[in-house]
Amino acid sequence: MASTAISSGLQQLQETLNGSLEGHKLASMAKDTKDYNNPNARLTTDYGVKQENTDDWLKVVTDDKTGPSLLEDHAAREKIHRFDHERIPERVIHARGAGAFGTFKLHKSLEEYTTAGVLTDTSRSTPLFTRFSTVVGSRGSADTVRDVRGFAVKFYTEEGNWDIVGNNMPVFFIQDAIKFPDMVHSAKPEPNNEVPQAQSAHNNFWDFQYLHSEATHMFMWQQSDRGIPRSYRMMQGFGVNTYTLLNAKGERFFVKFHFTPQLGVHSFVWDEALKLAGQDPDFHRKDLEEAITNGSYPKWDFGVQIIPDGQEHDFEFDILDATKIWPEEQVPVQYVGELELNRMPDEYFTQTEQVAFCTGHVVPGIGFSDDPLLQGRNFSYLDTQLSRLGTNWQELPINKPVCPVMNNNRDGQLRHTITKGTVNYWPNRYEATPPAKKEEGAYIDYPQQVAGMKQRLRSKKFQEHFSQAQLFYNSQTEAEKSHIAASFSFELDHCDDPVVYERMSQRLADIDLGLAQSVAEMVGGSVPQKAGRPNHGKTSRLSQTQFQPKNPTIETRRVAILIADGFDAVAYNGIVAALKAAKAVPYTIGPRRSAIYAAGEQKGSSKGVTPDHHLEGMRSTMFDSVFIPGGADSVATLRKSGRALHWVREAFAHLKAIGAVGEGVDLVRDAAALPGVEFSSSESVVDSYGVVTASRTKPESFKEVLKMAKGAADFVDAYFFAISQHKHFERELEGLSTMVAY
Repeated sequence: MASTAISSGLQQLQETLNGSLEGHKLASMAKDTKDYNNPNARLTTDYGVKQENTDDWLKVVTDDKTGPSLLEDHAAREKIHRFDHERIPERVIHARGAGAFGTFKLHKSLEEYTTAGVLTDTSRSTPLFTRFSTVVGSRGSADTVRDVRGFAVKFYTEEGNWDIVGNNMPVFFIQDAIKFPDMVHSAKPEPNNEVPQAQSAHNNFWDFQYLHSEATHMFMWQQSDRGIPRSYRMMQGFGVNTYTLLNAKGERFFVKFHFTPQLGVHSFVWDEALKLAGQDPDFHRKDLEEAITNGSYPKWDFGVQIIPDGQEHDFEFDILDATKIWPEEQVPVQYVGELELNRMPDEYFTQTEQVAFCTGHVVPGIGFSDDPLLQGRNFSYLDTQLSRLGTNWQELPINKPVCPVMNNNRDGQLRHTITKGTVNYWPNRYEATPPAKKEEGAYIDYPQQVAGMKQRLRSKKFQEHFSQAQLFYNSQTEAEKSHIAASFSFELDHCDDPVVYERMSQRLADIDLGLAQSVAEMVGGSVPQKAGRPNHGKTSRLSQTQFQPKNPTIETRRVAILIADGFDAVAYNGIVAALKAAKAVPYTIGPRRSAIYAAGEQKGSSKGVTPDHHLEGMRSTMFDSVFIPGGADSVATLRKSGRALHWVREAFAHLKAIGAVGEGVDLVRDAAALPGVEFSSSESVVDSYGVVTASRTKPESFKEVLKMAKGAADFVDAYFFAISQHKHFERELEGLSTMVAY
């Protein structure tokens, strides 16, 4: 019976994920989905009565006078009443988010470590919902602010829901959950004036960071490029807390969970993130939808770090300390599965907003450790959902398990389940709905032996707060270190209390003296003359900020193509076709969003290209690269446009790949004629700091235009490789990115 119900639930859920409801009510999360594109649908009240007119309240009316509205109009009162109560309490943190449905596929069984079916059965395809979010800001804040990003996954397994409530950074600000209210209060807008919104650049945040030294490692991650990801699809996910696995022999293992994006880990530069927050505050959620809608499904490799029970004390750090990573050199990540997101929600509120995650939601074979942050989160997340959604929150379609739910819970606001029977307690005279046994798949807690003194303390290893902060900083490239220094300089510049920026200038000397001196000089703090502690010089792969995928790709990269009347149609059509073939997303940008005509085309003819946007309607910040095809008249027009020059200069300053052929090279030369930057003056291909150019005079064929040079197969290969590198940090290291006016 249970097996049949599970199979039915999974089938119904999969139909939901495929967007196919087939006209019947589902017992799973999609049973209340309504299709408002159905031409046969008719407007009704909430109690199902069809409505003839919902534009006018029932009132007393004569030919020449509109009289009072009548309270007897129940349909009108219901409509207004329902609207008045449309909003549920906003999440205290992680309020701004976006989500998508998908599937999890296990490639390698972990039966050596766990009995959890989702981690042992390679024949399963487990449906899931993933929600990404910022942490500090309200629902109305921007996507691209500097912040930690939430990365939460709800697996609808055959044994019940399993939630991984993680972040895009593997560590956290605090070790013990009792400090959570203080940490959040310090990061939120200051209480006297409710500013700044969605920013950590203020006195209270940095006051707490200094006085709470265990946060040192985490604020280094937050101030790195990880704090401004290019896309949800290009950031890692980490479970953060230490969980446990239990195998069939009753053996326990400590585990950390990892999600590594197959597109690599990439970030914005700070000026780019700042501008996008105003130009397109929904950039990340739109980016996720664009990729899934275009069929370029985001994918992550799922991995685990595992430490056997009995070896947890073999490290210089405490493995239960959420402010520490497990260095990959000591505990390798084993990649065993893949997460794919392949369908957007049908409705934001009922799915993305009402989805609720709990760190305490685990399935048999997965358990908890004594991680003091996790212990408190298990209480806090459940308590939060009760406050936000009510006691029956797990009956909402998005939160409902696909397996049978049988218990003696009854009543409460917004109860969905209708339960038959005469008893609602255990034990009962009918022996109805008894607890399950181990062999029936019951959840079994590990019989851990516990002994010690009851005290408000943490063990000695929890007291060391700086070693891994140094580990993180040492693992950065020179460009990334410069970004961290610039980030601290920006943040502390916004602190107007000298106590705050003076202290933080000294704290940074506990990590790296050069970093501390650079930041102190910029923000007006006392410049430290000696390091607070020796730097151990160690690095870790897990502490690297950005990295490329195994196979460079331009899939889903957004490329802006600038044209005006008289553009080279051969070069334009050729690059558009090549980009689409590589699954990139080309956008045509022109001086206007009406037809632009190629060289030789008569204006007003049926031909022409209609741009996706005009130069003033979009900015280079919203694209990964800029390309300029040739065409003498087109380029002459663009060279006279300050906005067109700004597009190229800004893209160059933001370290993006720039491509140009033919006369288009002249526009790039105007915008980025800097010492050391070279441009093609012939049919040869020149790649200089990620500026890829090929000049020529006759547009006989695109292939002739894009001839090879210096080992590159042709212009397309060289340009696409430049895009795949995401950013060209050598421009920063040579000081070129700040030499253009943007």
